[in-house]
Amino acid sequence: MAAVLAAGPGGVLSHRSAAALWGLRTFGPRLPEVTAAPRRRAGPGVEVHHTRLSEEEVTEREKIPVTTASRTLLDLAAVLPRRQLERALQEAEVRRLGDLVSLEDLLVRHPRRRGTVILRSVLASGRIGENVTRSDLEERFLAFLDRAALPRPEINAQVEIAGRLIECDCLWRPQRVIVELDGHAVHGRRDAFEADRARDRALQAARWRVVRVTWRQLHREAERVTADMRELLRSPSFPA
Repeated sequence: MAAVLAAGPGGVLSHRSAAALWGLRTFGPRLPEVTAAPRRRAGPGVEVHHTRLSEEEVTEREKIPVTTASRTLLDLAAVLPRRQLERALQEAEVRRLGDLVSLEDLLVRHPRRRGTVILRSVLASGRIGENVTRSDLEERFLAFLDRAALPRPEINAQVEIAGRLIECDCLWRPQRVIVELDGHAVHGRRDAFEADRARDRALQAARWRVVRVTWRQLHREAERVTADMRELLRSPSFPA
């Protein structure tokens, strides 16, 4: 808040400092970053970006004036390498951060702003969420189950099929339900793809119900996934 006050009337937390406040990224020790009107000066110990922000691009979080999540991502595109920008975008999607004015709206509004070319490239690639690790997926999925008041499974548990032990991401033994969490980094290779399908076939032949949930489905189709999981865990299991 001190940094915002130092920027004077209309000053707001922005860029990397705003990203930290939104829970998108942390960047280690550095000067607080604020955005202020052109020619507005701030005291020492504050990094000031000069531009005019519309009312729709500013909000409050924890009682601190700050750029909206979408505006923060637009600003980050001008100061971060592509990989760090991808990680911030990914976290924003995981946290379901949205604003009245979307990131796409801001790209139309500010077509020549620094960083817009790389930001459009990242969004167009459709790769946000591909590099989520297995542990990341498990953590997100467990939080998803808790929010939906669904029972937690055994994690990375083994079942025996024809004398062979098969490890499963998420396992509900009484219902004979298995959820495999598909992230591109874990399951994207051709050999892994083929092995996964053979494994699913063996489990289904042994009367286990195998469901695959992707990162995108978990965070873009949460209501549908919730309904499907509730039905699977409520319905009687197949006979063993």
